[in-house]
Amino acid sequence: MIRASAPEARAYRRMLALILALTPAALAAQTPAAPAGTPAPPSQAQSSDAPLTGAAARTAAPETAAANDTVQPRERDRRKAAKLYLDASKLFLASQFDQAMQEFDQAANLDPTNNNYRQAAGVARGHEVTALIQAAAKDRLMGDNAGARAALSRALALDPKNFEVSQHLDELAADVAQAQPKELYQQGAGNLASEPQLAPSQARHSFHQRGYARQIIEQVFQAYGIEAMVDDSVRATGMRLDVDDVRFDEAARIVAMMTNTFYVALDAKHAVVASDTRENRTRLMRQGVETLYLNGLTDEELKEVENVAKNAFGVTQAATSLAERTLTLRAPSATLHAFNATMQGVLAGRSQIVLDLKMIQVAHIANRNTGAQLPQTFTAFNVVAEEQSLLSQNASLVQQIISSGLASANDPLAILAILLASGQVSSSLLSNGFLVFGGGLTQSALTAAPVTINLNLNTSDSRELDQIQLRLQDGEKGTLKEGSRYPIQTSSFSSLSPNIGKIPGLTGAGSSGSLSSLLSSLSSTVPNIPMVQYEDLGLTLAATPSVMRNNDVALSIEMKLSALQGTSVDGNPVLDNRAYSGVVTLREGEAAVVATEMDKSQSLAVSGTPGISEIPGLNNVTDKNLQQSYATLVIVMEPHVVRGPRAAGHTAMMRVEKSAAQ
Repeated sequence: MIRASAPEARAYRRMLALILALTPAALAAQTPAAPAGTPAPPSQAQSSDAPLTGAAARTAAPETAAANDTVQPRERDRRKAAKLYLDASKLFLASQFDQAMQEFDQAANLDPTNNNYRQAAGVARGHEVTALIQAAAKDRLMGDNAGARAALSRALALDPKNFEVSQHLDELAADVAQAQPKELYQQGAGNLASEPQLAPSQARHSFHQRGYARQIIEQVFQAYGIEAMVDDSVRATGMRLDVDDVRFDEAARIVAMMTNTFYVALDAKHAVVASDTRENRTRLMRQGVETLYLNGLTDEELKEVENVAKNAFGVTQAATSLAERTLTLRAPSATLHAFNATMQGVLAGRSQIVLDLKMIQVAHIANRNTGAQLPQTFTAFNVVAEEQSLLSQNASLVQQIISSGLASANDPLAILAILLASGQVSSSLLSNGFLVFGGGLTQSALTAAPVTINLNLNTSDSRELDQIQLRLQDGEKGTLKEGSRYPIQTSSFSSLSPNIGKIPGLTGAGSSGSLSSLLSSLSSTVPNIPMVQYEDLGLTLAATPSVMRNNDVALSIEMKLSALQGTSVDGNPVLDNRAYSGVVTLREGEAAVVATEMDKSQSLAVSGTPGISEIPGLNNVTDKNLQQSYATLVIVMEPHVVRGPRAAGHTAMMRVEKSAAQ
């Protein structure tokens, strides 16, 4: 999408309105003329009053049928449509595209024969959709998702097939989805077939019976409409049952405790009752198979999960696949449900936070030099003596000037002026302006340095923006360093005696006298190894987020700024450190701002005449050199909870209140 500036957009809209207004005339002017010998087309009155016959009727039949499909508007509607078109064009030029589109549509409905009205409505609709998309993008940047959603909904209603509107809606939906906490572990319910469940009657019964265990079990189950098939493992022991007004689950639990049995449902009305032993449970209870996908765990953690399933939940059949990162369990459904409920809280882990950091650095340097620099030294000299000195030093040139008739011998000032103008003679005293006072032989002059006026301004501004995202767990400390590492020599290491390898003929037997100087230079060399420590210069920011029960984030901030001070002690540089630490609690969407002034300096130098530069009103005329510089760092931290397993499902906090009377 091409975006133009405001003047270009206004000029474009004026040109578009002019083209739309001139389109009917242009189309009429471009209608081709009929060739010679072709009869002129009949007028509207002729076509309505005089019917065509013969070949002319057959030729004009399709055109007449096409003309009859469109109802010709009345003259009053045609004039009203033209007026609406002009008013809509003015609204279009005023960037009121929605109202312009509505009036264009009204004009098109009043005069369907004019296609310009319909085309103008389409152009206004496109501009209105573009304006709504831009407004939605602005609202999204400002955090107003409701306004952005409303603008995009209006744009989608105007143009349902606009892919830009659909793209912006997808981005808005992605922002909303990203802001929602996401669970790490969610229990699935994909079973091929559920286990059969008993359907006993809901009536309450009372039992006062004495007999054997098998008889009591059958009578209790039969009272609730369940047929119990008692296994041979149930011993025929005598007992007595006295309970009143109990439901089936209560009666079955009491009987199971008295007879040390358990039951397994076969269908809604049949159950198998057996002695509660490990062998019977393994033989009779249905075994479920479940595969857990644990991609985020290490090999040791997978083994620990398997040990928990075997030792804590009694799962005898468990298989771990390290390649696929899965754990397959075979156990009763109740055991699997209990294991899933336990592992759901364990594997959910801690919350995760995305910390959005924006660092804005603003630096300003200004150097202003204004005012007049007055002369501070003056030179006085005798005019006659200076003239005679110049004439005597250039006697040959003086004779040439006199002989050529340029000046007479009695006019020394003219001769001196010719000498200075020719460039052959120069004088530092006479090259600048001077003030003459006195007369005769005592005539003197006073000269001063030129006056300098300074009007100089040098300024520079720099703005730097860095945007970084840190993904941290709850309670995890994240450190951000931005700057450079500066090497500082702390010490040096050297051996007391040089270690020179043995060179046959040089350090060993048979060394010659010509190589003795080389041997002495090698022997006197002691290797020196420096010990260097690197210091972090710049910004060091450490943040530790903690997610609270209400999904707020407590952010612990530690910030340190290090820089070279410019001086050194014993050759080691001096570092300037500034640190800040604090804790701030933020809600979702809130941001914490930390601002620091990294550097600020100002210097003023005044150059002028003593006494005059101190007089009020005249001190502004003197030369002033003002230098200012400052650097500011602003850090914006905005945390977003992207995974909060316990933020929404925690238990309610308990609070006990006591009255004053207690």
